[in-house]
Amino acid sequence: MSVSAPVVRSGLLTPTLPSPPTSIPWLGVVAVLLGTFISTLNGRLSTFGLADIRGAVSSGFDEGAWITTAQTAAQMFVALIAVWMGAAYGPRRVLIWATLAFAVISLIIPYSTSLSMLLTMQCLSGLASGFFIPLTLPFLVLNMPPRYWAFGVAIYALNLELSLNISASLEGWYVDHHSWRWIFWQNVPLALAMSLCLRQGIAIKPILVKPPLDLFGLVTGGAGLALIYAALDQGNRLDWLNSGLEWGLLGAGALILVAFLVNEARSAHPLLNLTVAFGSPIPSLLLAISFLRLTILSTSYLIPLYLGSVRGYRALDVGDTLLWIAIPQLAFCPLAALMLRRSDARLVSCIGFIFISVGCLMVAYNLTPLWGSRQFLPSQLLQALGQSFALSGVVFFAVLHLRPQYALTFGAMVQTARLFGGEIGLAFVATLARVREQVASNLIGLHVQIGDAQVVERLRSYGAATKPVADPAGAAGRGALVLESAVRAAATTQAVMDCFVVLAFFSAVALLFVVSRKPAPEGPASPMLLFRTQGPKP
Repeated sequence: MSVSAPVVRSGLLTPTLPSPPTSIPWLGVVAVLLGTFISTLNGRLSTFGLADIRGAVSSGFDEGAWITTAQTAAQMFVALIAVWMGAAYGPRRVLIWATLAFAVISLIIPYSTSLSMLLTMQCLSGLASGFFIPLTLPFLVLNMPPRYWAFGVAIYALNLELSLNISASLEGWYVDHHSWRWIFWQNVPLALAMSLCLRQGIAIKPILVKPPLDLFGLVTGGAGLALIYAALDQGNRLDWLNSGLEWGLLGAGALILVAFLVNEARSAHPLLNLTVAFGSPIPSLLLAISFLRLTILSTSYLIPLYLGSVRGYRALDVGDTLLWIAIPQLAFCPLAALMLRRSDARLVSCIGFIFISVGCLMVAYNLTPLWGSRQFLPSQLLQALGQSFALSGVVFFAVLHLRPQYALTFGAMVQTARLFGGEIGLAFVATLARVREQVASNLIGLHVQIGDAQVVERLRSYGAATKPVADPAGAAGRGALVLESAVRAAATTQAVMDCFVVLAFFSAVALLFVVSRKPAPEGPASPMLLFRTQGPKP
Protein backbone atom coordinates (compact mmCIF):
# COMPACT_ATOMS: atom_id res chain seq x y z
CA MET A 1 0.00 0.00 0.00
CA SER A 2 1.41 3.35 -0.99
CA VAL A 3 1.11 6.03 1.66
CA SER A 4 2.06 9.63 1.09
CA ALA A 5 3.70 11.84 3.68
CA PRO A 6 1.60 12.07 6.84
CA VAL A 7 0.70 15.42 8.31
CA VAL A 8 -0.05 16.49 11.85
CA ARG A 9 -3.46 18.04 12.39
CA SER A 10 -5.79 18.30 15.36
CA GLY A 11 -5.78 14.85 16.83
CA LEU A 12 -3.25 12.07 16.52
CA LEU A 13 -1.10 11.53 13.47
CA THR A 14 -3.21 12.16 10.35
CA PRO A 15 -1.98 10.19 7.32
CA THR A 16 -3.16 10.96 3.82
CA LEU A 17 -4.26 7.89 1.94
CA PRO A 18 -4.28 8.32 -1.82
CA SER A 19 -5.54 4.83 -2.51
CA PRO A 20 -6.97 1.99 -0.41
CA PRO A 21 -5.09 -1.31 -0.19
CA THR A 22 -5.89 -3.91 -2.83
CA SER A 23 -4.73 -7.06 -1.03
CA ILE A 24 -5.15 -8.46 2.46
CA PRO A 25 -2.07 -8.88 4.70
CA TRP A 26 -3.37 -12.14 6.08
CA LEU A 27 -0.65 -12.73 8.66
CA GLY A 28 -0.99 -9.17 9.92
CA VAL A 29 -4.76 -9.57 10.29
CA VAL A 30 -4.27 -12.85 12.14
CA ALA A 31 -1.74 -11.15 14.42
CA VAL A 32 -3.90 -8.21 15.49
CA LEU A 33 -6.99 -10.37 15.93
CA LEU A 34 -4.94 -12.81 17.98
CA GLY A 35 -3.95 -9.88 20.16
CA THR A 36 -7.60 -9.04 20.78
CA PHE A 37 -8.26 -12.66 21.70
CA ILE A 38 -5.29 -12.86 24.08
CA SER A 39 -6.11 -9.61 25.86
CA THR A 40 -9.72 -10.53 26.61
CA LEU A 41 -8.99 -14.18 27.39
CA ASN A 42 -6.21 -13.38 29.83
CA GLY A 43 -8.27 -10.96 31.93
CA ARG A 44 -11.25 -13.29 32.01
CA LEU A 45 -9.19 -16.31 33.02
CA SER A 46 -7.74 -14.41 35.96
CA THR A 47 -11.28 -13.72 37.14
CA PHE A 48 -12.37 -17.35 37.02
CA GLY A 49 -9.14 -18.66 38.53
CA LEU A 50 -8.89 -16.01 41.21
CA ALA A 51 -9.43 -18.41 44.14
CA ASP A 52 -6.54 -20.62 43.07
CA ILE A 53 -4.28 -17.64 42.40
CA ARG A 54 -5.07 -16.08 45.81
CA GLY A 55 -4.25 -19.35 47.51
CA ALA A 56 -0.92 -19.60 45.74
CA VAL A 57 0.26 -16.26 47.17
CA SER A 58 -1.49 -16.69 50.56
CA SER A 59 -3.78 -13.74 49.95
CA GLY A 60 -7.12 -13.01 51.60
CA PHE A 61 -10.29 -12.10 49.74
CA ASP A 62 -10.01 -8.33 50.10
CA GLU A 63 -6.34 -8.13 49.14
CA GLY A 64 -6.73 -10.66 46.34
CA ALA A 65 -9.56 -8.65 44.79
CA TRP A 66 -6.92 -6.26 43.42
CA ILE A 67 -5.29 -8.97 41.29
CA THR A 68 -7.63 -8.56 38.31
CA THR A 69 -8.06 -4.82 38.92
CA ALA A 70 -4.31 -4.25 38.63
CA GLN A 71 -4.16 -5.79 35.18
CA THR A 72 -7.22 -4.16 33.61
CA ALA A 73 -6.57 -0.73 35.14
CA ALA A 74 -3.10 -0.91 33.58
CA GLN A 75 -4.70 -1.70 30.21
CA MET A 76 -6.86 1.39 30.62
CA PHE A 77 -3.84 3.52 31.57
CA VAL A 78 -1.83 2.53 28.52
CA ALA A 79 -4.61 2.93 25.90
CA LEU A 80 -3.68 6.48 24.88
CA ILE A 81 0.03 5.70 25.07
CA ALA A 82 -0.52 2.74 22.73
CA VAL A 83 -2.27 4.90 20.18
CA TRP A 84 0.42 7.61 20.28
CA MET A 85 3.25 5.09 20.02
CA GLY A 86 1.49 3.36 17.14
CA ALA A 87 1.42 6.68 15.29
CA ALA A 88 4.97 7.64 16.27
CA TYR A 89 6.80 4.35 15.72
CA GLY A 90 4.39 2.27 13.66
CA PRO A 91 2.04 -0.51 14.85
CA ARG A 92 4.43 -3.24 13.73
CA ARG A 93 7.34 -2.24 15.94
CA VAL A 94 5.17 -1.35 18.93
CA LEU A 95 3.13 -4.55 18.83
CA ILE A 96 6.17 -6.81 18.40
CA TRP A 97 7.85 -5.39 21.49
CA ALA A 98 4.57 -5.51 23.42
CA THR A 99 3.96 -9.18 22.54
CA LEU A 100 7.48 -10.22 23.48
CA ALA A 101 7.22 -8.39 26.80
CA PHE A 102 3.82 -9.97 27.44
CA ALA A 103 5.21 -13.45 26.73
CA VAL A 104 8.10 -12.99 29.18
CA ILE A 105 5.83 -11.58 31.90
CA SER A 106 3.28 -14.39 31.45
CA LEU A 107 6.07 -16.93 31.80
CA ILE A 108 7.29 -15.62 35.17
CA ILE A 109 4.01 -14.50 36.79
CA PRO A 110 3.27 -17.97 38.28
CA TYR A 111 6.56 -17.82 40.16
CA SER A 112 5.43 -14.80 42.21
CA THR A 113 6.04 -15.48 45.89
CA SER A 114 3.96 -12.69 47.41
CA LEU A 115 0.87 -10.65 46.66
CA SER A 116 2.86 -7.46 46.09
CA MET A 117 5.06 -9.20 43.52
CA LEU A 118 2.00 -10.68 41.82
CA LEU A 119 0.26 -7.28 41.66
CA THR A 120 3.38 -5.73 40.14
CA MET A 121 3.57 -8.43 37.50
CA GLN A 122 -0.14 -8.07 36.76
CA CYS A 123 0.35 -4.33 36.20
CA LEU A 124 3.21 -5.02 33.80
CA SER A 125 1.11 -7.65 32.03
CA GLY A 126 -1.72 -5.15 31.64
CA LEU A 127 0.63 -2.49 30.29
CA ALA A 128 1.92 -4.92 27.64
CA SER A 129 -1.45 -6.40 26.62
CA GLY A 130 -3.03 -2.94 26.65
CA PHE A 131 -1.36 -2.25 23.30
CA PHE A 132 -3.24 -5.04 21.54
CA ILE A 133 -6.85 -3.89 21.24
CA PRO A 134 -6.42 -0.12 20.56
CA LEU A 135 -4.35 -0.89 17.46
CA THR A 136 -6.59 -3.68 16.10
CA LEU A 137 -9.43 -1.72 14.47
CA PRO A 138 -7.08 0.94 13.02
CA PHE A 139 -4.98 -1.80 11.44
CA LEU A 140 -8.04 -3.47 9.90
CA VAL A 141 -9.33 -0.20 8.48
CA LEU A 142 -5.99 1.02 7.15
CA ASN A 143 -4.63 -2.28 5.81
CA MET A 144 -7.66 -4.18 4.45
CA PRO A 145 -9.52 -3.39 1.21
CA PRO A 146 -12.83 -1.68 2.07
CA ARG A 147 -14.85 -4.54 0.61
CA TYR A 148 -13.47 -6.79 3.35
CA TRP A 149 -14.02 -4.43 6.28
CA ALA A 150 -17.29 -6.16 7.18
CA PHE A 151 -15.50 -9.49 7.58
CA GLY A 152 -12.72 -7.91 9.63
CA VAL A 153 -15.21 -6.26 11.97
CA ALA A 154 -17.23 -9.47 12.34
CA ILE A 155 -14.11 -11.47 13.23
CA TYR A 156 -13.10 -8.71 15.65
CA ALA A 157 -16.48 -9.02 17.39
CA LEU A 158 -16.18 -12.81 17.40
CA ASN A 159 -12.78 -12.58 19.11
CA LEU A 160 -14.14 -10.49 21.97
CA GLU A 161 -17.11 -12.75 22.64
CA LEU A 162 -15.46 -16.12 22.01
CA SER A 163 -12.65 -15.42 24.47
CA LEU A 164 -15.16 -14.47 27.17
CA ASN A 165 -17.20 -17.64 26.84
CA ILE A 166 -14.42 -20.22 26.54
CA SER A 167 -12.36 -18.87 29.43
CA ALA A 168 -14.27 -20.63 32.22
CA SER A 169 -13.95 -24.00 30.49
CA LEU A 170 -10.21 -23.53 29.93
CA GLU A 171 -9.61 -22.41 33.50
CA GLY A 172 -11.52 -25.37 34.94
CA TRP A 173 -9.64 -27.78 32.70
CA TYR A 174 -6.27 -26.32 33.68
CA VAL A 175 -7.05 -26.55 37.39
CA ASP A 176 -8.47 -30.08 37.19
CA HIS A 177 -5.86 -31.63 34.89
CA HIS A 178 -2.72 -29.52 35.21
CA SER A 179 -2.12 -26.45 37.35
CA TRP A 180 -3.50 -22.93 37.83
CA ARG A 181 -0.14 -21.72 36.46
CA TRP A 182 -1.31 -22.62 32.95
CA ILE A 183 -3.80 -19.74 33.23
CA PHE A 184 -0.75 -17.56 32.54
CA TRP A 185 1.56 -19.96 30.71
CA GLN A 186 -0.92 -20.52 27.90
CA ASN A 187 -0.33 -16.90 26.88
CA VAL A 188 3.33 -17.59 26.06
CA PRO A 189 2.88 -19.61 22.83
CA LEU A 190 -0.03 -17.38 21.78
CA ALA A 191 2.05 -14.22 22.22
CA LEU A 192 5.04 -15.72 20.40
CA ALA A 193 2.80 -16.77 17.51
CA MET A 194 1.39 -13.26 17.39
CA SER A 195 4.88 -11.78 17.33
CA LEU A 196 5.90 -14.05 14.45
CA CYS A 197 2.79 -13.13 12.47
CA LEU A 198 3.48 -9.45 13.07
CA ARG A 199 7.05 -9.78 11.88
CA GLN A 200 6.15 -11.64 8.70
CA GLY A 201 2.75 -10.11 7.96
CA ILE A 202 3.18 -6.35 8.46
CA ALA A 203 5.50 -4.44 6.20
CA ILE A 204 7.94 -1.88 7.62
CA LYS A 205 6.74 1.62 6.78
CA PRO A 206 8.79 4.73 7.43
CA ILE A 207 7.37 7.35 9.77
CA LEU A 208 7.94 10.59 7.90
CA VAL A 209 6.35 12.90 10.48
CA LYS A 210 6.34 11.94 14.15
CA PRO A 211 3.42 13.33 16.19
CA PRO A 212 4.46 15.69 19.00
CA LEU A 213 4.79 14.17 22.45
CA ASP A 214 2.26 15.51 24.94
CA LEU A 215 3.49 13.85 28.11
CA PHE A 216 0.98 15.68 30.30
CA GLY A 217 -1.91 14.48 28.14
CA LEU A 218 -0.67 10.90 28.02
CA VAL A 219 -0.22 10.65 31.79
CA THR A 220 -3.38 12.51 32.87
CA GLY A 221 -5.65 10.79 30.34
CA GLY A 222 -4.42 7.32 31.23
CA ALA A 223 -4.27 7.94 34.99
CA GLY A 224 -7.77 9.44 35.13
CA LEU A 225 -9.31 6.52 33.25
CA ALA A 226 -7.37 3.94 35.30
CA LEU A 227 -8.41 5.45 38.66
CA ILE A 228 -12.08 5.60 37.70
CA TYR A 229 -11.90 2.03 36.40
CA ALA A 230 -10.33 0.84 39.67
CA ALA A 231 -13.11 2.57 41.61
CA LEU A 232 -15.77 0.81 39.53
CA ASP A 233 -14.06 -2.56 39.82
CA GLN A 234 -13.73 -2.34 43.61
CA GLY A 235 -17.00 -0.50 44.27
CA ASN A 236 -19.17 -3.50 45.06
CA ARG A 237 -16.62 -4.89 47.52
CA LEU A 238 -16.01 -1.50 49.19
CA ASP A 239 -19.76 -0.71 49.41
CA TRP A 240 -19.45 2.15 46.96
CA LEU A 241 -19.74 5.65 48.44
CA ASN A 242 -19.63 4.36 52.01
CA SER A 243 -15.89 3.86 51.53
CA GLY A 244 -13.29 6.61 51.78
CA LEU A 245 -11.05 4.77 49.32
CA GLU A 246 -13.88 4.70 46.80
CA TRP A 247 -14.40 8.45 47.18
CA GLY A 248 -10.67 9.02 46.76
CA LEU A 249 -10.40 6.93 43.58
CA LEU A 250 -13.46 8.49 41.96
CA GLY A 251 -12.57 12.05 42.97
CA ALA A 252 -8.94 11.83 41.89
CA GLY A 253 -9.85 10.11 38.63
CA ALA A 254 -12.52 12.68 37.76
CA LEU A 255 -10.24 15.63 38.60
CA ILE A 256 -7.34 14.26 36.54
CA LEU A 257 -9.67 13.46 33.63
CA VAL A 258 -11.03 17.03 33.63
CA ALA A 259 -7.44 18.30 33.50
CA PHE A 260 -6.82 16.02 30.51
CA LEU A 261 -9.87 17.31 28.61
CA VAL A 262 -8.93 20.94 29.30
CA ASN A 263 -5.42 20.22 28.02
CA GLU A 264 -6.82 18.56 24.89
CA ALA A 265 -9.13 21.49 24.17
CA ARG A 266 -6.31 24.04 24.49
CA SER A 267 -3.51 22.06 22.85
CA ALA A 268 -2.49 22.79 19.26
CA HIS A 269 -1.80 19.07 18.71
CA PRO A 270 -4.16 17.10 21.00
CA LEU A 271 -3.87 13.37 21.46
CA LEU A 272 -7.54 12.83 20.60
CA ASN A 273 -9.55 14.67 18.01
CA LEU A 274 -12.39 15.94 20.22
CA THR A 275 -14.48 16.81 17.18
CA VAL A 276 -14.44 13.15 16.17
CA ALA A 277 -14.78 11.88 19.74
CA PHE A 278 -17.86 13.98 20.56
CA GLY A 279 -19.32 14.47 17.11
CA SER A 280 -22.39 12.61 15.87
CA PRO A 281 -22.90 9.68 15.72
CA ILE A 282 -19.81 8.34 17.56
CA PRO A 283 -20.91 9.05 21.20
CA SER A 284 -24.25 7.29 20.80
CA LEU A 285 -22.64 4.35 19.04
CA LEU A 286 -20.01 4.01 21.75
CA LEU A 287 -22.85 4.11 24.28
CA ALA A 288 -24.51 1.28 22.38
CA ILE A 289 -21.22 -0.67 22.52
CA SER A 290 -21.12 -0.02 26.28
CA PHE A 291 -24.69 -1.32 26.68
CA LEU A 292 -23.78 -4.37 24.62
CA ARG A 293 -20.68 -5.07 26.67
CA LEU A 294 -22.88 -4.72 29.75
CA THR A 295 -25.17 -7.49 28.56
CA ILE A 296 -22.33 -9.76 27.40
CA LEU A 297 -20.33 -9.55 30.63
CA SER A 298 -23.42 -9.59 32.84
CA THR A 299 -24.67 -12.77 31.22
CA SER A 300 -21.23 -14.31 31.71
CA TYR A 301 -21.50 -13.29 35.37
CA LEU A 302 -25.14 -14.21 36.13
CA ILE A 303 -25.14 -17.73 34.70
CA PRO A 304 -22.05 -18.84 36.68
CA LEU A 305 -23.54 -17.11 39.77
CA TYR A 306 -26.72 -19.14 39.46
CA LEU A 307 -25.10 -22.46 38.53
CA GLY A 308 -22.48 -22.13 41.29
CA SER A 309 -24.72 -20.86 44.11
CA VAL A 310 -27.93 -22.73 43.38
CA ARG A 311 -26.79 -25.91 41.64
CA GLY A 312 -23.27 -26.20 43.06
CA TYR A 313 -21.49 -26.36 39.70
CA ARG A 314 -17.69 -26.18 39.57
CA ALA A 315 -15.82 -23.84 37.25
CA LEU A 316 -15.36 -26.63 34.69
CA ASP A 317 -19.10 -27.42 34.72
CA VAL A 318 -19.96 -23.73 34.28
CA GLY A 319 -17.39 -23.51 31.50
CA ASP A 320 -19.04 -26.35 29.60
CA THR A 321 -22.30 -24.38 29.59
CA LEU A 322 -20.64 -21.20 28.31
CA LEU A 323 -18.65 -23.22 25.78
CA TRP A 324 -21.85 -24.33 24.06
CA ILE A 325 -22.72 -20.66 23.72
CA ALA A 326 -19.34 -19.82 22.22
CA ILE A 327 -19.17 -22.56 19.56
CA PRO A 328 -22.19 -21.42 17.48
CA GLN A 329 -20.65 -17.95 17.20
CA LEU A 330 -18.13 -19.45 14.76
CA ALA A 331 -21.05 -19.92 12.36
CA PHE A 332 -22.76 -16.65 13.24
CA CYS A 333 -19.63 -14.62 12.45
CA PRO A 334 -19.62 -15.12 8.65
CA LEU A 335 -23.41 -14.76 8.62
CA ALA A 336 -23.11 -11.37 10.33
CA ALA A 337 -20.40 -10.31 7.86
CA LEU A 338 -22.52 -11.31 4.85
CA MET A 339 -25.49 -9.38 6.20
CA LEU A 340 -23.31 -6.32 6.77
CA ARG A 341 -22.16 -6.57 3.16
CA ARG A 342 -25.69 -6.82 1.78
CA SER A 343 -27.79 -4.62 4.09
CA ASP A 344 -27.78 -1.62 6.37
CA ALA A 345 -25.56 -2.06 9.44
CA ARG A 346 -28.35 -0.55 11.56
CA LEU A 347 -30.66 -3.40 10.55
CA VAL A 348 -28.07 -6.02 11.52
CA SER A 349 -27.46 -4.44 14.92
CA CYS A 350 -31.21 -3.99 15.55
CA ILE A 351 -31.82 -7.68 14.87
CA GLY A 352 -29.03 -8.45 17.32
CA PHE A 353 -30.43 -6.30 20.12
CA ILE A 354 -33.91 -7.79 19.61
CA PHE A 355 -32.49 -11.31 19.92
CA ILE A 356 -30.61 -10.31 23.08
CA SER A 357 -33.76 -8.86 24.67
CA VAL A 358 -35.82 -11.93 23.83
CA GLY A 359 -33.09 -14.24 25.16
CA CYS A 360 -32.93 -12.32 28.45
CA LEU A 361 -36.73 -12.41 28.85
CA MET A 362 -36.74 -16.16 28.20
CA VAL A 363 -34.58 -16.60 31.30
CA ALA A 364 -36.35 -13.93 33.34
CA TYR A 365 -39.80 -15.53 33.01
CA ASN A 366 -38.87 -19.23 33.07
CA LEU A 367 -35.94 -19.65 35.47
CA THR A 368 -36.49 -21.93 38.47
CA PRO A 369 -34.11 -23.42 41.08
CA LEU A 370 -34.34 -26.68 39.13
CA TRP A 371 -32.67 -25.34 36.00
CA GLY A 372 -29.39 -26.86 34.90
CA SER A 373 -27.02 -26.02 32.08
CA ARG A 374 -29.23 -27.52 29.36
CA GLN A 375 -32.16 -25.27 30.22
CA PHE A 376 -30.00 -22.19 29.55
CA LEU A 377 -28.95 -23.28 26.06
CA PRO A 378 -31.96 -22.07 23.98
CA SER A 379 -31.91 -18.57 25.43
CA GLN A 380 -28.12 -18.30 25.36
CA LEU A 381 -27.87 -19.50 21.76
CA LEU A 382 -30.30 -16.73 20.85
CA GLN A 383 -28.19 -14.28 22.82
CA ALA A 384 -25.01 -15.51 21.14
CA LEU A 385 -26.56 -14.84 17.74
CA GLY A 386 -27.75 -11.45 18.93
CA GLN A 387 -24.38 -10.47 20.38
CA SER A 388 -22.57 -11.33 17.14
CA PHE A 389 -25.03 -9.30 15.07
CA ALA A 390 -25.28 -6.35 17.46
CA LEU A 391 -21.57 -5.81 18.08
CA SER A 392 -20.62 -6.33 14.43
CA GLY A 393 -23.38 -3.99 13.26
CA VAL A 394 -22.61 -1.18 15.71
CA VAL A 395 -18.85 -1.23 15.11
CA PHE A 396 -19.25 -1.43 11.32
CA PHE A 397 -21.78 1.42 11.33
CA ALA A 398 -19.29 3.55 13.26
CA VAL A 399 -16.48 2.61 10.85
CA LEU A 400 -18.62 3.77 7.91
CA HIS A 401 -18.69 7.25 9.46
CA LEU A 402 -14.92 7.43 9.88
CA ARG A 403 -12.25 8.82 7.70
CA PRO A 404 -9.20 6.54 7.73
CA GLN A 405 -7.04 9.24 9.33
CA TYR A 406 -9.23 9.10 12.44
CA ALA A 407 -8.93 5.33 12.86
CA LEU A 408 -6.41 5.61 15.70
CA THR A 409 -8.68 7.97 17.64
CA PHE A 410 -11.58 5.58 17.13
CA GLY A 411 -9.47 2.61 18.28
CA ALA A 412 -8.71 4.32 21.58
CA MET A 413 -12.37 5.22 22.05
CA VAL A 414 -13.55 1.67 21.38
CA GLN A 415 -11.04 0.35 23.93
CA THR A 416 -12.36 2.84 26.50
CA ALA A 417 -16.00 2.00 25.74
CA ARG A 418 -15.25 -1.72 25.82
CA LEU A 419 -13.54 -1.67 29.21
CA PHE A 420 -15.72 0.96 30.85
CA GLY A 421 -18.97 -0.42 29.45
CA GLY A 422 -18.15 -3.91 30.64
CA GLU A 423 -16.94 -2.76 34.04
CA ILE A 424 -19.85 -0.41 34.70
CA GLY A 425 -22.27 -3.11 33.62
CA LEU A 426 -20.62 -5.80 35.70
CA ALA A 427 -20.43 -3.56 38.78
CA PHE A 428 -24.08 -2.55 38.33
CA VAL A 429 -25.35 -6.09 37.83
CA ALA A 430 -23.26 -7.49 40.70
CA THR A 431 -24.64 -4.82 43.03
CA LEU A 432 -28.18 -5.31 41.71
CA ALA A 433 -27.95 -9.08 42.15
CA ARG A 434 -26.68 -8.69 45.72
CA VAL A 435 -29.39 -6.19 46.69
CA ARG A 436 -32.22 -8.12 45.02
CA GLU A 437 -31.03 -11.34 46.67
CA GLN A 438 -31.14 -9.63 50.07
CA VAL A 439 -34.64 -8.29 49.36
CA ALA A 440 -35.89 -11.66 48.14
CA SER A 441 -34.34 -13.47 51.09
CA ASN A 442 -36.01 -11.04 53.50
CA LEU A 443 -39.42 -11.41 51.82
CA ILE A 444 -39.17 -15.20 51.82
CA GLY A 445 -37.98 -15.14 55.44
CA LEU A 446 -41.17 -13.34 56.48
CA HIS A 447 -43.06 -16.55 55.73
CA VAL A 448 -40.64 -18.76 57.70
CA GLN A 449 -41.60 -18.33 61.35
CA ILE A 450 -40.34 -20.44 64.26
CA GLY A 451 -43.17 -22.52 65.63
CA ASP A 452 -45.29 -22.35 62.50
CA ALA A 453 -46.84 -25.76 61.82
CA GLN A 454 -45.79 -25.86 58.17
CA VAL A 455 -42.24 -24.82 59.02
CA VAL A 456 -41.99 -27.48 61.72
CA GLU A 457 -43.28 -30.13 59.33
CA ARG A 458 -40.85 -28.98 56.62
CA LEU A 459 -37.91 -29.15 59.05
CA ARG A 460 -38.94 -32.62 60.13
CA SER A 461 -39.21 -33.88 56.56
CA TYR A 462 -35.85 -32.34 55.64
CA GLY A 463 -34.18 -33.92 58.64
CA ALA A 464 -35.64 -37.33 57.92
CA ALA A 465 -34.60 -37.14 54.26
CA THR A 466 -30.99 -36.32 55.06
CA LYS A 467 -30.52 -39.24 57.46
CA PRO A 468 -32.85 -42.24 57.65
CA VAL A 469 -31.66 -43.28 61.11
CA ALA A 470 -33.80 -41.81 63.90
CA ASP A 471 -31.92 -38.93 65.49
CA PRO A 472 -34.38 -36.23 66.65
CA ALA A 473 -31.77 -33.70 67.81
CA GLY A 474 -29.58 -34.09 64.76
CA ALA A 475 -32.55 -34.15 62.40
CA ALA A 476 -33.67 -30.71 63.54
CA GLY A 477 -30.23 -29.21 62.84
CA ARG A 478 -29.96 -30.89 59.45
CA GLY A 479 -33.44 -29.77 58.54
CA ALA A 480 -32.62 -26.15 59.42
CA LEU A 481 -29.53 -26.24 57.21
CA VAL A 482 -31.49 -27.66 54.27
CA LEU A 483 -34.24 -25.08 54.75
CA GLU A 484 -31.66 -22.29 54.85
CA SER A 485 -30.14 -23.59 51.63
CA ALA A 486 -33.56 -23.72 49.95
CA VAL A 487 -34.31 -20.12 50.94
CA ARG A 488 -30.92 -18.98 49.66
CA ALA A 489 -31.43 -20.82 46.35
CA ALA A 490 -34.87 -19.26 45.88
CA ALA A 491 -33.53 -15.79 46.69
CA THR A 492 -30.60 -16.16 44.28
CA THR A 493 -32.93 -17.41 41.55
CA GLN A 494 -35.23 -14.42 42.01
CA ALA A 495 -32.26 -12.03 41.93
CA VAL A 496 -30.96 -13.53 38.67
CA MET A 497 -34.44 -13.26 37.14
CA ASP A 498 -34.65 -9.58 38.11
CA CYS A 499 -31.23 -8.91 36.59
CA PHE A 500 -32.20 -10.48 33.27
CA VAL A 501 -35.27 -8.23 33.15
CA VAL A 502 -32.98 -5.22 33.56
CA LEU A 503 -30.61 -6.53 30.85
CA ALA A 504 -33.56 -6.88 28.47
CA PHE A 505 -34.47 -3.26 29.20
CA PHE A 506 -30.91 -2.06 28.54
CA SER A 507 -30.86 -3.96 25.24
CA ALA A 508 -34.09 -2.20 24.26
CA VAL A 509 -32.52 1.18 25.12
CA ALA A 510 -29.49 0.36 22.95
CA LEU A 511 -31.89 -0.62 20.17
CA LEU A 512 -33.47 2.84 20.34
CA PHE A 513 -30.03 4.45 20.06
CA VAL A 514 -29.35 2.52 16.87
CA VAL A 515 -32.80 3.10 15.36
CA SER A 516 -32.53 6.85 15.89
CA ARG A 517 -29.34 7.10 13.81
CA LYS A 518 -29.37 8.42 10.26
CA PRO A 519 -28.07 6.18 7.45
CA ALA A 520 -24.32 5.99 7.11
CA PRO A 521 -22.79 8.04 4.31
CA GLU A 522 -21.78 6.22 1.16
CA GLY A 523 -18.11 5.42 1.05
CA PRO A 524 -15.67 2.73 -0.08
CA ALA A 525 -17.21 0.19 2.33
CA SER A 526 -20.86 1.19 1.88
CA PRO A 527 -22.86 -2.04 1.36
CA MET A 528 -25.09 -0.65 -1.40
CA LEU A 529 -22.17 0.93 -3.23
CA LEU A 530 -20.18 -2.31 -3.11
CA PHE A 531 -23.19 -4.29 -4.29
CA ARG A 532 -23.80 -1.97 -7.23
CA THR A 533 -20.17 -1.73 -8.37
CA GLN A 534 -18.76 -5.15 -7.61
CA GLY A 535 -21.66 -7.53 -7.80
CA PRO A 536 -22.76 -10.05 -5.18
CA LYS A 537 -19.36 -11.65 -4.61
CA PRO A 538 -17.44 -10.35 -1.55
